[in-house]
Amino acid sequence: MPIFSFLLFVFISSFTPGPNNIMAMAFANKYGLKKTVTFCLGVGVGFFAITLLCSVFNIVLTSVMPKIEFPLTLLGVGYMLYLAYKILMSKEGNDNASREHKNFFFIAILLQFVNPKGILFGITVVATFILPYYDSYFSYLLFSLFLGIVGVMSTFSWSLFGSVFQNLLVQYRQPFNIVMAGLLVYSAFSIVVN
Repeated sequence: MPIFSFLLFVFISSFTPGPNNIMAMAFANKYGLKKTVTFCLGVGVGFFAITLLCSVFNIVLTSVMPKIEFPLTLLGVGYMLYLAYKILMSKEGNDNASREHKNFFFIAILLQFVNPKGILFGITVVATFILPYYDSYFSYLLFSLFLGIVGVMSTFSWSLFGSVFQNLLVQYRQPFNIVMAGLLVYSAFSIVVN
């Protein structure tokens, strides 16, 4: 597995603005860091579940139709290039005001099952980086756990440093977007080359 490309993809997908990070930042601003920690943990559990489900789904697909592995890899690379384009072209953050919720943990878990970025992230990371190189259920479990932990870290960092990130992204949005898009393109092409 191209570890550097894997980590780049995970970092960029997890730490760039998306529903989880924007909500974590908004919740921290509105309810405080202590209440937002449960949301961050819920995101991690949700990422863990999505990645595990994507692993099982992809295993079933590749065992039923072995020729599907290459198209899934191409789909993953295509999605990474699409993300690079969207990051490069994005102009403003999506700072929607969030409604008051009583249980951030379960809301965060459920959010992962309707979060297109999270679902496509799970499918892409599993099909492109995990299944072609690993074939044990234990490795799928470990990768899912790792991605869940990254989910917690990314949302927690956005909630902890939300105002700092928000100010920096507004001030340096274009250079940040160019660097993130370039790193995603590099990751996508390194998958095709390997």
